[in-house]
Amino acid sequence: MAQESQQLPAVHEAWLPREHALHRPRHGGRQLIALICAVVFFASPTLMWVFGARPAEIENRRLTGFPSLADGWGFFTGLASWGTDQLVFRPWAISAADGISEMIFGESAPHDQSGTNNGGPLPGSAPPAGATTPAPSNGGSGPLDQAGYRQVVEGSDGWLYYGLDAEAKCAPTRPLPETIARISELRNIVESSGRKFVWVVPPDKSTMVPQHLPSSYPGKECQQEAQAPTWAALDSAGIVDVRAGLQEAERQVGRAVYPPDDTHWSAEGGLVMAAALANAVQPGVTQTWTFKAIGSYTGSADLPPLLGKHGDKMEVVYDLRPDGVNDRAGKLIDIDTPAVTNVPPVTGQVSQKTLVYGDSFTKASSRYLQGAFSNLTMLSFSSNKISQDQAIQQFVDSDVVVLETVERNVSGSYLPFLSDDMLNALRTTLSAHPLN
Repeated sequence: MAQESQQLPAVHEAWLPREHALHRPRHGGRQLIALICAVVFFASPTLMWVFGARPAEIENRRLTGFPSLADGWGFFTGLASWGTDQLVFRPWAISAADGISEMIFGESAPHDQSGTNNGGPLPGSAPPAGATTPAPSNGGSGPLDQAGYRQVVEGSDGWLYYGLDAEAKCAPTRPLPETIARISELRNIVESSGRKFVWVVPPDKSTMVPQHLPSSYPGKECQQEAQAPTWAALDSAGIVDVRAGLQEAERQVGRAVYPPDDTHWSAEGGLVMAAALANAVQPGVTQTWTFKAIGSYTGSADLPPLLGKHGDKMEVVYDLRPDGVNDRAGKLIDIDTPAVTNVPPVTGQVSQKTLVYGDSFTKASSRYLQGAFSNLTMLSFSSNKISQDQAIQQFVDSDVVVLETVERNVSGSYLPFLSDDMLNALRTTLSAHPLN
């Protein structure tokens, strides 16, 4: 006798009689509580906004925006990040967590395990295939990120260091010789078009002020082992090396030229780089320069927010008189889009049309770069606000191309312009527009 095929019931399993083998209760009480919690979590930011409360940007990134329905399933996965960032009481919660962690464990709470940075891949991301990642010890203070490195290394006397300095040398996205070879290819492309090419590498804070680093932290050994070979290779590649100038500036001002809680150099570093680049383009041009401190201001330091905290740094402001008379120092400006200054040159200024294609150290030095070059364009190579064609056009419009890449960006090869597509497009465009 043929066995009848079994079919699922035509009603929901919760509506079946309790005696039925497929009956499953809805767990109504638990589901209701979960639903209420979800509504409170996602509705609270909106209600708080209506009553005037605003969340603060306490990390080194913008607050997560409300996800778009066009993201598909990403709309649902993005709601949690949006809701978390919109909690106005989050800074107090972080401070409370830090206090409890310091009291019980003697170290800060692990806020830096999923942050972002502006100088390359996420510190918590896994290294690319083929990269060698050491098994770091968890000495020192502070938590580890997902790849075994700290986003912020906490040193002595309150000094903080960017953990990417170590990770970039220990787990680069491509080997250093390959990175340098690609930059040499870029140099050849620019110079073959009749333009001048200059490459400057600002050193990492951990390179210039290592005395406050802890005795142990993830990646310290391979970072130190790579230090001398890295700079030997960079010098062989013909960079403008500003380390000696920074040491002399430190001697003159009697303090480090990197703030304790910021990864960028202070104004003295910007002056040193501006002078070094001007002399690289036009040797001896800075002989008439004079500058002096004319004030100071307090700004937000960039490393404490990566720990969920806030910190201030004091910055000295200098004038810059290339001819000894006229102050040509500008203002710190954003370089996500081409930042152009064009003024009549004075003695001591480079008058050739110059592009500085760089990272955040270009922005940090922009006040004094404007004093060194009378016809200047500054642009971030990490900007997503302009197209590749628009970026290449800045090369076309320049007589001199200055490439600025901080040490960690070179070590880790966090340099998006080294892609085959960008290099090939540059070669094609510049060869079609040689400098007459």
